[in-house]
Amino acid sequence: MSIDKRRCAVLLAAGVLLPLPALTGCSSGDDDGPPSPAARDIAPASRAQTAPGGTLRWALDARPATFNAFQTSADTGTERIAGAVLPALHTLDARGRPQRNGDYLESAEVVSREPKQVVVYKLNPKAVWSDGRPLGAEDFSAQWKALRGTENAYWTARNAGYDRIARIQPGEKDHEVKVTFAKPYTDWRSLFTPLYPKRMMSNPAVFNAGARKGLPVTSGPFMVRAVKDTSVTLVRNPTWWGDRARLNRLVFEAVPAGKRAAALVDGTLDMAEVDRSTARRIQAAEPAGKRAAGARLHPSGKAGAPGLETHGQDAADATRARAEAERADAGKAQGVERSEAVALRRYALRTALDPAYTQLAINGTKGPLADERVRRAVARAIDRQALAKLVLKPFGLPTEPLGNHLLMSEQKGYKDHSGALGGPDTQAAQSLLADAGWRPGGSSARQKSVDGKTDERSGRARPGVVRKKGRPLVLRFVVPSDSGGSLRAVGTRIGRMLEEIGVRTEITKVKSDSFFKDHIATGKYDLALYSWPASAYPATDGRPIYAKPQPAADGSLVVEQNYTRVGTDQIDQLFDEALTELDGGASRALVGRADARIWAAAGSIPLYQPPQLVAVRKTVGNAGAFGFATPRYQDIGFRK
Repeated sequence: MSIDKRRCAVLLAAGVLLPLPALTGCSSGDDDGPPSPAARDIAPASRAQTAPGGTLRWALDARPATFNAFQTSADTGTERIAGAVLPALHTLDARGRPQRNGDYLESAEVVSREPKQVVVYKLNPKAVWSDGRPLGAEDFSAQWKALRGTENAYWTARNAGYDRIARIQPGEKDHEVKVTFAKPYTDWRSLFTPLYPKRMMSNPAVFNAGARKGLPVTSGPFMVRAVKDTSVTLVRNPTWWGDRARLNRLVFEAVPAGKRAAALVDGTLDMAEVDRSTARRIQAAEPAGKRAAGARLHPSGKAGAPGLETHGQDAADATRARAEAERADAGKAQGVERSEAVALRRYALRTALDPAYTQLAINGTKGPLADERVRRAVARAIDRQALAKLVLKPFGLPTEPLGNHLLMSEQKGYKDHSGALGGPDTQAAQSLLADAGWRPGGSSARQKSVDGKTDERSGRARPGVVRKKGRPLVLRFVVPSDSGGSLRAVGTRIGRMLEEIGVRTEITKVKSDSFFKDHIATGKYDLALYSWPASAYPATDGRPIYAKPQPAADGSLVVEQNYTRVGTDQIDQLFDEALTELDGGASRALVGRADARIWAAAGSIPLYQPPQLVAVRKTVGNAGAFGFATPRYQDIGFRK
C-alpha cells in the first residue's frame, strides 16, 4: 500500500554541501538474524493452539471513508481492511523486508535488465476473485493505467513506481504476467499490493466512488459482509484457497482514542491501539503492578465543607462526620478503581517499536533558521538519548535514539549516520551560533538581568538569550495540544536544552486538526514535533520528504512532502540513483549516503521510534503490536 495515506494519518532552499565523515556509522548488527523482541509482540500461537470460530472486535479511529487504498482519503483503517480481503503480492516480515506471498505468487523475478527491466510474476493458479475469476494480467494492467498519473480523472494519492512501467502483458505461460519498465525501478516489489480487480480500476467513476461503501469483489481469507456508520464486518471467504481463517468474523469498530479505555473496561473490544495513559492503566492492573496503599488521593481534593462553623463537641462531631464522609468517598473511588483493574486484567499490553519516527522539524525557509549554522546549532543542543529514554523506558523498550531518517533500527542496512551532523555538544552549538553572528548578552545591565535565569532543576544560572544586532533568538515551537503527554513533555525538554545555548522557544499548542494543515504544510513554524511512518521502500518513499523544493511558475515553492523546506541537489541525485539501481546492496548504500547528507543539512532531526502500544485480550493469539510485520489475518484467533 502507498505510504502517503499513513503519513497523512500520522500528521496530518538548497543546503550548503558540507564535508562528510566516512559513512561507517553504527549498524544494527546481523542483518539476517532474528528480529529483536522490540520488533514485534503478537503472542504467537500455532493454528492447532487456536480454536476455529469466534468474532474479534478491533478498534479503528473511524470507519474508513473509502476502501480504495490508492485514494487520498484512504487511512489506516483502509489499509487494515485491504490486508484482510485483497491480494498482497509481497508482505513484510518483522524487519520490514518484502516477502513473496505464496498465497498469490509462485514466483516474481527480474528476468531482464537490458535493454529494459522486465519482471515476470507467476501467479498461484488457485488464486481467484470472489466472483470466481482468476487473478490475471488484465487486473495488473487496469491498476497500472489508473495509477500511472497520466489521467486526471482518477483521484489517486500518488503514482510512484507505476509511472515507470512501459507495458503489461500476459506471460509466455499460463498464470504469468509480464511487466516491462520504461525506467529501472529498484522498489518493484512495492507495486500491486494491494491488487484490486479490474472492474474497480478500469473506470474513473468506479475508482473514485465505487469503493466508498464496500468492496463487492475481493480475494483474501476474509470478505466484506457489512458496512455501517461505525463498523465494518468481515466474514470468512468461502472461495479462499489458503489456510482457512480461524475467526468466523473480524469486526472493525470505530472507537476514538479517548473512548478506548472505557470500551476496554466494558469488554466491548478485543484489540485496540491505546495511548500512554491507557497503557499505564493496563500495566497497573496486573497484580504484580499494584500501587502502594494510600497512593490514590481523595478525588475531590477537599479537606472539608467550606463555611461550616462549629465549637467544642460540635466541632469534634463535625470532624468525625467529615472523616467518615471522606472514607466513604475514598472507598467508592477505590471500589471503582478495583473494578476497573479487574476488567483491564483481561487484556495484555503488547509493545513494540512503531515503524515510524518522531522528528524535530527545523523550518529552513526564512529567518534565523535559513542559516545552516543556526540549524546545526539547534540540532547539536539536543540530547536525543535523553528524549528517547523519556519516551521508551516506561514500556521496557530499547532507548537508543534513532540515527537514520530512511531506515529504522530493525531494517536491513540500518546505520547511524548522525555523525554527519555531530553529537550533542553545548560548546560546539554556541560556537556555531557565534559564527552566525548570534552572541550572548545585551547592551545594558538591565537587559542582561532579564535574560539570565536560574534553572529550577540544577540551580545553575542559564545563559542569556543570544542576540544579533540587538534582536533575541526566539523560535516558535509548534506542538499538537491533543497528542498525548509524551510529545508535550518532549517539547518542554527540548525547550530547556535550547535555553542552555541561549535560544528561547515560544511553545504554541494547536489542535491536531489544524496542526498539520495550518502550520506544518504552510510553513508557519520554526520548530515542530511530528512523526513520519517508516517504509520498506525508502528510495521511493523517502524522496518526496527530503527532495529539494522547486520554484513554481507563480513564484511559490513546490515542497512535495518536505515540510522543513531543506534540501540539496546532491540528496536528490542520490535518491534518483538509488531508485534505478537494481542491485539491492548498492541501492541501500546510495540511500545511506543520502541519509548522511540529510543529517548534515540539519532540517530534520530523528529522535526515536515511538512505542506501539496495543491492548489485546489475553485469549487472542497472533495479534498485537505487529511493528513492521504484515498481519496474517487467517492465523488470528482465540486460544483453545
